[in-house]
This record gives sequence, C-alpha cells and structure tokens, in this order.
Amino acid sequence: MSSRRIPPGPGQESVWDYPRPPRLERTSRRLEVIFNGERIADTTNGWRVLETSHPPVYYLPPGDIRQEFLRQAGGGSHCEWKGTATYWDVVREGRVAQKAAWSYPDPTPAFAPIRDHLAFYPGPMDECRVDGEIVTPQQGGFYGGWITSDLVGPFKGEPGSWGW
Repeated sequence: MSSRRIPPGPGQESVWDYPRPPRLERTSRRLEVIFNGERIADTTNGWRVLETSHPPVYYLPPGDIRQEFLRQAGGGSHCEWKGTATYWDVVREGRVAQKAAWSYPDPTPAFAPIRDHLAFYPGPMDECRVDGEIVTPQQGGFYGGWITSDLVGPFKGEPGSWGW
C-alpha cells in the first residue's frame, strides 16, 4: 500500500490535506448511530477531528445519545493531542459491543469542546451514517474514522500503512 495521495475530485476531500497535529472543527452534518436495530444517537451538532491520512472521527454530544444504551467499560488510552480516553460498551437487549465508543472527560485545552462527547467505532455498530450515507469503517482495530464517498485516501489502517 502506498501513501501516495489520491487527488480529490469535485466535492471531495483528501485526508492527506488534513493537518498534523489534528484539527477540531464543528460539523452540522447529520450523524446517526444504529445498534441492534435501534437509533442510539442522532445529531446535527457534532464535531469532527481531522488528522493527516485518517478519515474524520466524529464526536457526538451526550445530549443527543441515548445514554441507557451505554455502559462505562474498563481501560483507557492516551492520545498525545486529546488526552486520556474513557471507553464505553454499547448495550441493547442482550447484545454488547465492547469498548465500541470513547470519550475524553478531561481533554487537552485545544480539544475542550469535545469534553464528554462520544465517538463510536462504526464497525461494531449496525450502521453509522453521515447525512444518510452509511459509512465504511476505517481499517485497523485502533482507528475509529468514518469513511464517506466524499473522502479520498489512501487511509491509515489499510494493509501496509503501519509505518506512515
């Protein structure tokens, strides 16, 4: 896999034009998360984190997420840019997606707007949507980007991208 940038077409973004360190920006696009047949999150008041070679990671405000389907999970991770993450299980009618979402309860100052917002790994969900389009999950077990048709890569996480 080459890290060679694919030129974007009209109306597209290249993830290779995203910055490093990552940038946080507000989005009014409709973000939806469906799990076990239930819409558990729906917002037009989200944030997206843009980082070189990664599809956007979307953060949804807690008020637009049905909290009864979340259970705090053990463990965590640390991001040099955002701080220490807390993980969440998504649970509905006996089905559990372990550590399928994460949040930053005490983010770094640059990422303070996403305090307690949740990001969801799209892979374990039935569907995640951006403006009605079903997203493709970013490859790799650690990454949580949402790939839509208006993005071009190649994307970090694809086979051969470990050293990027």
